[in-house]
Amino acid sequence: MQKILIIINDAPYGTEKAYNALRMAMTLQKDHDGVEVKIFLLADALFCGLPNQKTPDGFYNIERILKSVINKGGEVKSCGGCSQARGIDSLKFIKGIQLSNMKEFAQWTVECDKILTF
Repeated sequence: MQKILIIINDAPYGTEKAYNALRMAMTLQKDHDGVEVKIFLLADALFCGLPNQKTPDGFYNIERILKSVINKGGEVKSCGGCSQARGIDSLKFIKGIQLSNMKEFAQWTVECDKILTF
């Protein structure tokens, strides 16, 4: 099984980096059997993992997209140090997102066959 790590650094809204990263994750899951998708949220991308996001009708919703990736077997982790720095380490994240650390991030980096950054 091929493992692909997608690293997201940007906030969920304002740019389309998180949106495009998650579109890539969904396409990999849909069109490529035998691909394991892992997503690591860094810096302001941590806000992608917060629940109860409200977006206007017709506008993409990062929470819904992340849930779809998780429900299809994607693994999502969020940087604990980044979370502490932003004062959101005590907030609940979307079900299926785990707080992690640089040691696990480094391990994923070594284990994965390809790495994409957004």
